[in-house]
Amino acid sequence: MAGGLFALLDDVAALARIAAASVDDVGAAAARASAKAAGVVVDDTAVTPQYLHGSAAERELPIIKKIAIGSLRNKLVFILPAAVLLGQFLPWLLPVILIFGGGFLAYEGAHKVHEKYAGHATEAEEAVTEQGEFTPEHEARTIAQAVRTDFILSAEIMVIALKEVVSSDADASIWMRAIVLAVVAVLITVLVYGVVALIVKMDDVGLHLAEKPSKASQRIGLALVSAMPKLLAAIAAIGTLAMLWVGGHIFLVSLYEIGGHDGLLEGTGFGDALHWPYETLHHWEVEVHDAVGGPVGGLVGWLLNTLVSAVVGLVVGAIVLVVLKAFGVGGGHGAGHGEEHAGEPAEDSSNR
Repeated sequence: MAGGLFALLDDVAALARIAAASVDDVGAAAARASAKAAGVVVDDTAVTPQYLHGSAAERELPIIKKIAIGSLRNKLVFILPAAVLLGQFLPWLLPVILIFGGGFLAYEGAHKVHEKYAGHATEAEEAVTEQGEFTPEHEARTIAQAVRTDFILSAEIMVIALKEVVSSDADASIWMRAIVLAVVAVLITVLVYGVVALIVKMDDVGLHLAEKPSKASQRIGLALVSAMPKLLAAIAAIGTLAMLWVGGHIFLVSLYEIGGHDGLLEGTGFGDALHWPYETLHHWEVEVHDAVGGPVGGLVGWLLNTLVSAVVGLVVGAIVLVVLKAFGVGGGHGAGHGEEHAGEPAEDSSNR
């Protein structure tokens, strides 16, 4: 009887060790997958604050909460099952999907560059600025538009994460992949919208501190308020650079994998042509690293890879932008938002 009890305890302890190891595996895989998707996360974080222009201060956090819930629903309910099934049964299709995702990010970056140098704001900014604070109807449409845009970025994040999971452990079970992707989905959603919430409320914190009797608090508060426009401009610039860099890099690497080992077009002339650009870029990076040497060589090589990827992203994005405009389509993140609010000045003026 006692022997049976001890045997049972040994079994429980063994199961606990296996469970702990599995948790460690999930955590490590989720961390690697999240790191691979970091560039798209920067884009997501930079994009979201634009949807709050025109909203009342007390509605900012509720709007962010609703967008975050919609983002999590996108990832867990719609994208995760499709991504896991693709990874299990059609893994060769992942680079093809990523090509479209990289093209989308490159287009977004090129569109923002075009807006900046064309000297006008996005349609969404113009419409909301003229209308003042959101009505409940405007708020609902804005949240719906933000969640739709998030779907594309979330799909990109999840496919990148899945690709990392598949490449790092090809024998992982479908359930392991699903758990890792679920962890990535929650972590990234909390990170993105937590940072967005901190950013948009920074001016409120500054105003609160500025009203304190302490001179030090007042100085900090005024500094926070005055820093907000610069911070938002910096985030927008970083987001644009991230879109071009990540979009171009994803585009090049995905073409490389389609034409490379175990790729969809491996061994064909067209596959070799797709394989060549990133293979050449990687060769340049290695040559620069070896020529300079040490950590500085690694940094310089990485900067070269990043710069070329950003240029490729800008070129690809510009081509997509021109093609879409030729078909009367375009506008980036703000277009749908602006179109939804267009033609409603009478309603807005009556609700101010």
